[in-house]
Amino acid sequence: MNNFFTSLAVTALPFISLSQSFAPPAGQPGSTAIHKDSSVFLAWATHCEVQRGYMNIEDPSLGYASFGNETDATGPAGGTTTSVVSLGDGGTATLTFDGPITNGNGPDFAVFENGLSDTFLEIGFVEVSSDGQHFVRFPAVSEVQTDTQIGGFGSVDCRYIHNFAGKYRVGYGTPFDLEDLKDSAGIDLNAVTHVRIVDAIGSIDPTYATYDSQGTIVNNLHPTPFESSGFDLDAVGLIHVGTVSLEQKETSIFALYPNPATTTITVQSQQPGDYTVTTMMGKVVLSGELTTATHLINISDLKTGIYFLSTVNGQCLKFVKK
Repeated sequence: MNNFFTSLAVTALPFISLSQSFAPPAGQPGSTAIHKDSSVFLAWATHCEVQRGYMNIEDPSLGYASFGNETDATGPAGGTTTSVVSLGDGGTATLTFDGPITNGNGPDFAVFENGLSDTFLEIGFVEVSSDGQHFVRFPAVSEVQTDTQIGGFGSVDCRYIHNFAGKYRVGYGTPFDLEDLKDSAGIDLNAVTHVRIVDAIGSIDPTYATYDSQGTIVNNLHPTPFESSGFDLDAVGLIHVGTVSLEQKETSIFALYPNPATTTITVQSQQPGDYTVTTMMGKVVLSGELTTATHLINISDLKTGIYFLSTVNGQCLKFVKK
């Protein structure tokens, strides 16, 4: 939600109780919030692809959320209510980086939203992937009551929510620790290449509701039928950043050119094997087998955009189709 609605939001700020299960608001003892200017951030998302959701999923005739652009979610957090891209109900944003996120000590990255206050919050699920195809969701938990719908200008006590992006007000990132996913299959926690934010719709109507990791309906601000509907993504900051080692490169692909490309890409590979080309959203658009040390792939039918070439050996290279 943007500053156009600030005056309405401020009138709905209740006292935050001290009896909840999870970390308190930014600036309070025990909070996990990380300020946008913290020196812990070593890098920021460099590309973002958004699939918008409806302004109000219960009334599709209103159309889709439209505020902001994908580039508003790249680079350092702006820390304002306007330098964001709005996802709409159930919308998604998939972000990539110049280097992979690794599983270090403590939180590994943080997601920034433009919450107007400590209680005027719009939240989203967070998923990660090592190949752009298989995503694993952080185990989000909501202890917010589900008897009464929180209105579009209502309030959320952040002590009731955990592992949701948007837990903290504008300027403060919600941290995520890859160690929470240590038992998950299909992901390399030391080579996370994609972060996906999925808007938590917030409706308690089972027809439209989204659910946390424990099967509880997520009650959040709803509806917000404006162009800035849904989760408003500001940035994703990286705390632990890795590189692809020469040894890793030599086990699979060690070159892809030209980049950007228009009609074909040439892949130099040390080992034959299957490959896939996917969009930033993980959709497979090409597949085949690398059969020689220098292999030519026809990409002329692909739309302009960013793609990833992955092999069964786990190597993933990003390229641009002009």
